Amino acid sequence: MIQVRSAAVTLAGLILSYLGAFAAEPAAGKMIKVTPSQGDRIPYWLYLPENAAENDEKLPIVVFLHGMGQRGSNLDQVLAHGPPKLIAKGKHFPFIMIAPQCPNDSHKGRRKAKSFWWHPEGPIDKVKSILNFETQRLGNVDPTRIYITGLSMGGFGTYQIVSRYPDYFAAAAPICGHGNRIENKEALQKAFAKIPVWAFHGDRDNVVRLAEQQKTIKLLEEGGADIKFTIYPGVGHDSWTRTYNDPALYEWLLAQKKGQAKHKTNNP
Repeated sequence: MIQVRSAAVTLAGLILSYLGAFAAEPAAGKMIKVTPSQGDRIPYWLYLPENAAENDEKLPIVVFLHGMGQRGSNLDQVLAHGPPKLIAKGKHFPFIMIAPQCPNDSHKGRRKAKSFWWHPEGPIDKVKSILNFETQRLGNVDPTRIYITGLSMGGFGTYQIVSRYPDYFAAAAPICGHGNRIENKEALQKAFAKIPVWAFHGDRDNVVRLAEQQKTIKLLEEGGADIKFTIYPGVGHDSWTRTYNDPALYEWLLAQKKGQAKHKTNNP
């Protein structure tokens, strides 16, 4: 009797585990946690727009890269800022949103580790693997309308991922970051010459100085980049709250399409 009961409990656990795996399947109008078992991806939030199941239209993707304070192994930390925060509070967007979490496994003596930063040979490549996976799994992604944005450390990551995958994104919106640490400046220029950029910074930022992103933008413009640069007077490091709360950002992103003729943007 005990063995039968034990077997029944085990079977029930397997069934619940099996059903639990499907409980996190993507659903229209919902944001879910995805924790991959494969080592080529990192955990992330996935949001599908409300109309995702209503038509056969291809949907755009906005990828959000968080800042240093949201690194770790608790995905809820990623809800602190940007589109994930807004969605968690009930806002709906007309695009798929992917918000990965960078691990935080650094310690003294490992400051050059590639796994706790949006490094091109670590988490950045895993973000690209997430995009490859979800594009195939969802099946209704518009490959000409995939966008990248990020704040602070995620702003650095935005420059990194575009430089590493220069023909992939349709537009980029880096916030209070820069690309000055990227060694191959020529590759950086060539990558950003292909897509429109809207960058943001506060002129009182004491964490990532405005001059640092200005230096990056000057380099990119010399390489032919089309950049719109918004500088917020009197704003410190948090130039992202105002930016992500502004519908104009999302309207601008969604108007961009890979391969379309570029028109010079006007700085506000």
